[in-house]
Amino acid sequence: MQYPHSYRYVDDAILSRRSIRAFLDKPVGRDVVEDILDVACRAPSGTNIQPWKVYALAGDAKRALCERLLAAYDDPEQAQHQEEFPYYPLRWVSPYIERRRKVGFGLYGLLGIGKGDKARMREQHRRNYLFFDAPVGLIFTVDRVMQQGSLLDYGMFLQNIMTAARARGLDTCPQAAFRHYHRTVAEALQLSADEMLVCGMSLGYADPQAPENQLHTEREPAASFTRFAGW
Repeated sequence: MQYPHSYRYVDDAILSRRSIRAFLDKPVGRDVVEDILDVACRAPSGTNIQPWKVYALAGDAKRALCERLLAAYDDPEQAQHQEEFPYYPLRWVSPYIERRRKVGFGLYGLLGIGKGDKARMREQHRRNYLFFDAPVGLIFTVDRVMQQGSLLDYGMFLQNIMTAARARGLDTCPQAAFRHYHRTVAEALQLSADEMLVCGMSLGYADPQAPENQLHTEREPAASFTRFAGW
């Protein structure tokens, strides 16, 4: 089948997206971030309710949030907050558990973190709360009146952000880790009581020399998860 030539640019942006966990110390302008968000907000949402709200942080604002999150993470008296809705399954089954483990083993292998080295695993996880040194940190919230359908809408918005970022030579890492300290985030950003934290995201230029950025995860082909009929 013949496609318009422009499809390659869209495909390249999607196919080159990876979760980047080490960024260069290279700033990203507010105008670039706003441009990405203006493109991303064309994501569909049920009856066009557009349920997303974004906090885009850089410089001192990002550092202030990171300091509070790291203080909470490093304090043995500070327990993780109960997630307001479960992101991962409460019971892991095949094939999902194997896929999850493969990513973990692959990442830790690149970083030279041995099995059972909990101290280094914890240190790597801690980097989430630095936005992996990205120059821009994004925090996403949703109004508590919204239901599960709005989280589906939100996923399309987040994917648009990551794709638009790739089209501009930038990289991202979507992060559920912030949800474990949602009260810390709420206090730092002065969220209203009506806002629920969805996730965070690192945004910037990937460090090509960082070993963790050499991780390339696999995807199942369409034929393995699709039932075709009528052809």
